[in-house]
Amino acid sequence: MSALASPIPNDEAPGFPGVSFGVSADGMNVAQVGDHAYAMVPARGGKHYLASGWRIRRPMPEWTRSDFYSHHGELADAAAFRAAVLERAEHSRELRALGRREAHVRASTPWGPSQGATCYAEDVVFHSTAGHGGFHLSGARNAKVHPTLRLAGGWYEEDAAWAIVAISFPHLFTAFERRCAERTVKDIWPDSWEAIFGTVLQPSESQTKDRRAFEQEHANDWIVVSAITSDREEGFVEVVATPGGRRGAGTEERRFLVPSQEYEVGRFGFVIDVHRHPVYSGPSSFVGWQRRNAS
Repeated sequence: MSALASPIPNDEAPGFPGVSFGVSADGMNVAQVGDHAYAMVPARGGKHYLASGWRIRRPMPEWTRSDFYSHHGELADAAAFRAAVLERAEHSRELRALGRREAHVRASTPWGPSQGATCYAEDVVFHSTAGHGGFHLSGARNAKVHPTLRLAGGWYEEDAAWAIVAISFPHLFTAFERRCAERTVKDIWPDSWEAIFGTVLQPSESQTKDRRAFEQEHANDWIVVSAITSDREEGFVEVVATPGGRRGAGTEERRFLVPSQEYEVGRFGFVIDVHRHPVYSGPSSFVGWQRRNAS
């Protein structure tokens, strides 16, 4: 077992009744929070990620990888696993205190007929449908959402726009949900976050702002838009790059060879170093380029 997956002793978490930690039959760190089960699952490259299951009726030492099916992101180490589990335990505790109410509401949503609803407050309702879901706010509630984030009709889908509801009415959400919402709004709507809270987001605090900075810095650099392991030049990746990573008709394209061990795509793309990565005009591993050359 790797050092990152060193077992957490089988114990009850102090201050968190109903939360316990242990080790599974296949050596994973695991935990139980009521009916929820969590595991620190090993992945490629020595990494680990948080996975969850539901109502595993066997003792923790009998749990296995097959009991877990939901993925919740990477974990740095066993301490991060424990922190993530305790965070979710606190979330569950706060949920009970909030007293959200399940209901059946006849409603037509942007995602289809409502099949179930959770009332966060009298006029803040989350609707589930066959394929998607989201919040609906009454007109009075929606008027309280900041104008830069307010959506006409008061519908806020569950993938990202739910976070607008959470930062607008934080008292209706748990601390865990508020932290997730803050991250989402900073990443997607940084200008609104800065306007609402009178702050300036720094590098690494917003994915959108970081992307803007990357695109501005590399507007005239060659950025990879397509890549394939070369079957013509061993040990190299053949890439197609365009100025600033732009796409579309009329955009200039060039091919380059990048050593395989160097080719690691960053957050926003791989930038060609024209002094080290040569322009390539030889036979291509891209089918499209082969056809282009043949025509």
